This record gives sequence, structure tokens and C-alpha cells, in this order.
Amino acid sequence: MFTREQVLDALRNVEDPDLKKDLVTLNMIENLVIDGYNISFSVVLTTPACPMKDILENACRNAIKHFVSQDAVLNIHMTSRVTTPKTQFSAQIKNIIAVASGKGGVGKSTVAANLAIGLSLTGAKVGLIDADIYGPSVPIMFGLEDAKPNASEVNGKTSIEPIEKYGIKLLSIGFFTDPGQPVPWRGPMASTAVKQLFNDADWGELDYLIVDLPPGTGDIHITITQTFPIAGAVIVTTPQQVAVADATKGIGMFMMNSINVPILGVVENMSYFTPAELPNNKYYIFGKDGGKQMADKYNVPFLGELPLVQSVSEAGDNGEPIILADKGLVAQAYIQLAQKVAQQLAIKNDMAKA
Repeated sequence: MFTREQVLDALRNVEDPDLKKDLVTLNMIENLVIDGYNISFSVVLTTPACPMKDILENACRNAIKHFVSQDAVLNIHMTSRVTTPKTQFSAQIKNIIAVASGKGGVGKSTVAANLAIGLSLTGAKVGLIDADIYGPSVPIMFGLEDAKPNASEVNGKTSIEPIEKYGIKLLSIGFFTDPGQPVPWRGPMASTAVKQLFNDADWGELDYLIVDLPPGTGDIHITITQTFPIAGAVIVTTPQQVAVADATKGIGMFMMNSINVPILGVVENMSYFTPAELPNNKYYIFGKDGGKQMADKYNVPFLGELPLVQSVSEAGDNGEPIILADKGLVAQAYIQLAQKVAQQLAIKNDMAKA
């Protein structure tokens, strides 16, 4: 009853709101099969964490019903193929995302851990490198204080096997050092150790490799950003001006011509305090909108506010990140953060290739 071109013409009226082009032009329509009144096809999204999934599916249905026939019987399969930057680290690792802050104590590692799990919960393959060489937190936050990675032979080369937990492949400097001892390494030694977490590990296939950077803008940051193709950076701050001032330096570093890493956005952590017994109340004890104002100043996306609640620190100390331990406000905030990061990364990748 219907032709292939009729269906595609209808779907040309459905635009990806992020990429500002229609789904047919973006080659997001695949496996189109027409059998009488039955029409089936796949919509290939740019990430499994796409927050517009339901909206795009409904738009496709409405377009065909309006431009083709009200009697069409539709079977739409929403799937995804994660986009890649112009330059990839390897054929198996599609995107490296850096999580950075200008100073310590703003919850950067908490954000990195929950962001990684949030992306994984959508169906993505995710790895996490704890590159905070002087204060690695991942072993504690994932309940792996005594864990030691194994080594394996891959194509005649000895490789480190990342430890898997909660669906995430993990490597941390903390796995190779005594947790009770400091790491008195000079810059070159620390940089070499961090490079090994990338180069000497058998990561397998990953859609996203999250890198939890140390605070500040030092040797480790320069080594990672100039050695490996970082697809984008997430900046973590708290609302007060002393934190925003340092986070501003982090944005400036990524924007330097010699580094030039796209900023995926700013996330404001510990934005407000919400008591467990009064979940609808917000107390802005560290000030308000510091992160949002910084994002506006540098014309980068504001990825949202994360609340300050006691359960966040308890979950990290217990080795189960809050996104898994909580089913309410905080977990939802981290799911939305993961969706927005994936969304911005797809936009940046498309812009880079264009």
C-alpha cells in the first residue's frame, strides 16, 4: 500500500532537536520494511542515554500517521549507536570523558563514579579510570580497597585486566599502592603511571571511558589532555565563589589552544541541602547559582544541580554509589546528569566532524 519514499518523506519531518537535522538526513532510519499496512523500522539514536528517546518515537508515529496513513500499523525499534569524536583513542574505545574540578572537596570523584554508573544503566559500555594519583577514591567508593587487578597476555603483550563491578570496568592508582601510605611521586613518574592505566590495560569495547582527574591544573591534566584524544570534559564545582574561582581555571585550561578539549558542561554539586524528613525543602547553605553563572559566562551548558544529602557520603563510604543505593531524588538527578552528558557529547562529536 505504501512506498519506501512515502515513509522516508514523512520521517524527514522529524528533526533531532540536538543536531538540528531530520532523522533521514542524519541516517538514523534503518531496516525499513513495508508489508501492506505494516511498517517497521529502527531509529538509531546517538547514545543509549538519549533523553529524547520517547519524544522522537512519538514524533515518528505522528509523522507517518499524518503524512502516510492513519491506518498504518507501526513497529518502531529504538536503538542506538554511540557517536565518536573526530579522533578516537582506539577502535574499541569510542569516547574519553574527563571529569575535572579546580579544587578538591567538591565531590568530583562522587560525580565521576555515579556518572559512569548512570551511563551504564542506560545500556552503554563504560569504563572508569581513577587518575587522582595522590588521593584515589574509586577503591573506597566501589568497595574494592583490597582488590588487585590481574594481568593477562594479549597478542604477546602483558595487559592489566580492569576490575569489573556494578557493570563498570575500573582501574585506579589505588589498586597498586598501599592505601595507608602517601604517594610521593614527582610529576614525570606520576604521569607515566597514569599513562599505563590507558595504554597497558585490556579495556575491551567501551562506549565511554570516564577519567576522574586530580584537582587543579597540573602535570597529570596536561599529560592526559595532550596524549589522549579527550572527547569532552565535565567541570564540577560547588556554588560558593571560592570553588567557582578555581573551577574557572579548569575551564580555562581545557580551552587553551594547546589543549582544546570541548566542555560538555558544568555540574553544580552540593547545590542545596535537603533533609531526608523534608524532601521538598531546599536550603542553599553554600550560596546559589555559582555554577550556573559560570556556565553562562563561558557559554557552556549547565548540566544541573546535585543535592547535598547525608546518604550520598554514606553510600560512597559503604562502597555502593548513591545512584544504586537510592531510588529517589538523588538517583534521578544523576540519571539526568548522565543523559545530559551523553547528549552534549553527541552534539560535540557531530560538530567536530562537520
